[in-house]
Amino acid sequence: MNYSIRTFSYIVFFILITTQTIAQSHLERHFPLTAEHWTPLVGEVEFFEHRSAQAARGNGYFEVMLNEFEFTTGTIEYDVELVGNGFPGINFRIGPDSSDYEVFYLRHFGKPDPKRRTTMQYAAVMDGINLWDITDEYQAAATLHQGQWNHVKLVVSENQLLAYVNDMENPALRVPALEGLVKQGRIKLTGNVIYANMKIVPNKIDDLPQEAGYDPAAHDPNYLVDWEVSQPIDFPIGRDVMMGIPFNPGVAIDTVLLDSTTQWSSVHAEHRAVVNLTKLYGATDRSHRRLIWLKSTIDSERVQEKRLKLGFRDEVWVFINGQPLHIDKNYYGSPGMKDPIGRCSLANTSFDVPLQEGENELLIGVANYFFGWGVMARFEDNSGLSY
Repeated sequence: MNYSIRTFSYIVFFILITTQTIAQSHLERHFPLTAEHWTPLVGEVEFFEHRSAQAARGNGYFEVMLNEFEFTTGTIEYDVELVGNGFPGINFRIGPDSSDYEVFYLRHFGKPDPKRRTTMQYAAVMDGINLWDITDEYQAAATLHQGQWNHVKLVVSENQLLAYVNDMENPALRVPALEGLVKQGRIKLTGNVIYANMKIVPNKIDDLPQEAGYDPAAHDPNYLVDWEVSQPIDFPIGRDVMMGIPFNPGVAIDTVLLDSTTQWSSVHAEHRAVVNLTKLYGATDRSHRRLIWLKSTIDSERVQEKRLKLGFRDEVWVFINGQPLHIDKNYYGSPGMKDPIGRCSLANTSFDVPLQEGENELLIGVANYFFGWGVMARFEDNSGLSY
């Protein structure tokens, strides 16, 4: 009997301790925008009282880092009043060297339009590069207010994100797979705005799954996901991959850029079937340009043509069986930038690929000089093909 009572007591004690631990891990923490809690990093920052709250603003763009707090998962809420133009946002899970993190931001350039899906965006930052241009899918619309607070709530699990803006019942943006490299880190606020009322509930994710969500590309065999990739090489602005030769077709790949000694390694496309070259090779130095090669072997049952959709940043040279097939540019901000607005998407370009019976080598040169670097490719019809 005494043994049963002792065992029961241990069970009750264990339940109480577990319950208390869970409760403490979900404690709501408030971080008023004051010098006690936030350290200015960029710009002149003023901590002051605004709309009955402790707030922070800058004389233009500013950045403030939350002191002595590491964020992993949970719910983050804050208020932001739009002041100047720009991309006011929150950086979270900032790594030790501040070059890798996740970012969520609003866009404010004049009167907000609640019907434009460019109101907000999530992106990963890798090696200091914001990958906004290879994450077109992670944009959404919302109603933004001027001259008053906008309330933002982020629910962040290990691999997913829900973003609420002003409407706390319906998420404005769902991110099924966070793409950053760091799972725990610091928090920073940025922009030319006024911030206040920051609170965080660690580990509170409601029913948002910890694992990554649905990826439509994962169940679509039309995507090309297995590639061989070369190492990046310097490729100065203005240089081309082609050189002239005195016979048909009159051009060939410059052997300085690709020859039989080129080293190859295997790479598998990630979520959304994107080959994230920034993740593989880091940032391209400003005012510089780099080139890599991707290749894939495609087996065709017969002689045929297949339509290929290609998303890319920033330039591509496409070859089939050693012959030039398609050259394209996707320069953000230029009149010729590709839909959607210079970002990497299958809407960028498409063309027919002539295939011989048996093995075919699809080779793509990819150059980068501006922000994110990536490629995605999908055949409209893969019947009679294997790769």
